[in-house]
Amino acid sequence: MTSLDELPLRDDLRGLTPYGAPQAPLPVALNVNENTHPVPEGVARDILDDISVALREVNRYPDREFTALREGFARYLGHGLDRDQIWAGNGSNEVLQHILQAFAGPGRTAFGFGPTYSMYPLLSQGTGARWVAGARGDDYRISAASAAEQVARADPDVVILCAPNNPTGTPLGLDVVEAVYDAARGVVIVDEAYQEFAPRTAPSALTLLPGRPRLAISRTMSKAFAFAGARVGYLAADPAFIDALRLVRLPYHLSALTQAAATAALRNSGTMLQMVDEIVVQRDRMSAALSGLGYLPHESWSNFVLFGGVSDPRGVWQALYDRGVLIRDVGIPDHLRVTAGTESETTAFLDALASVGSAA
Repeated sequence: MTSLDELPLRDDLRGLTPYGAPQAPLPVALNVNENTHPVPEGVARDILDDISVALREVNRYPDREFTALREGFARYLGHGLDRDQIWAGNGSNEVLQHILQAFAGPGRTAFGFGPTYSMYPLLSQGTGARWVAGARGDDYRISAASAAEQVARADPDVVILCAPNNPTGTPLGLDVVEAVYDAARGVVIVDEAYQEFAPRTAPSALTLLPGRPRLAISRTMSKAFAFAGARVGYLAADPAFIDALRLVRLPYHLSALTQAAATAALRNSGTMLQMVDEIVVQRDRMSAALSGLGYLPHESWSNFVLFGGVSDPRGVWQALYDRGVLIRDVGIPDHLRVTAGTESETTAFLDALASVGSAA
């Protein structure tokens, strides 16, 4: 059998490994920050009705501009946005890939503050760009002054700010976004994949869009909308920024079925987002229980908790696995990360962890 080394692969891809997290048939899977709540039955029926209608014309290409979906996202996000300021793709990873294809690429650099979402370097590498990692301060926070200084020194073509940050859950102040934008020559992306799990009073970077044509705010339906399997991500930006993404997207990149499903889900956003409140309750419950067990949970504005004080992350991970609970070792020394699931899943995780033993 031919090995990968025998193929004429790009030199900069040799030795890399693809992104991936364990997919194991365990009773409690809390490792990839999915929304573990199923789509509500009434919403599922509404989505199926719209998909059924779309199927009748599936022999034709879909709306290339996914007009109805962009209008739905604009209504959902508010802030005076209209469809000309909206873009979407097959998951927020594809949206970010479009940005890197348009504004990064060979001979250019992309920048973010590590540790952060592990796909950023991979997406950059895949488009031929060089990834540059900046540094965070204590407890994974970033000050506006430090962020601006690091960005000015690196002079990247693309800056990606994860807010709240993955895998740490750390919030990011709008003062940091403003400082980075002012210091940057290139485009600035604020990845708000977990924004719906932040406190209701926490402002979105969407408020910063007016007058900033190099700024884009990325979101996903995978988390708050329990749509991970549907693969729908989107962003808001200046219309000129959206035009740049049209230059690199594949023709008809969003299927008619995807457009129909996402549009129906957005129509039911009020019902869908009721799950968010339940998840936040379980996230905060986990943080309190982890502290009680002697671990060090970090503040989280997301649907997961990163916790330190783990003397043997691999051993604890395996012990939980053996008890039917799957969480994530994200490679941060003495830390593990767990997704906030349903009440029963959260209980199963906490009981399993307690049976392993406390951190003290």
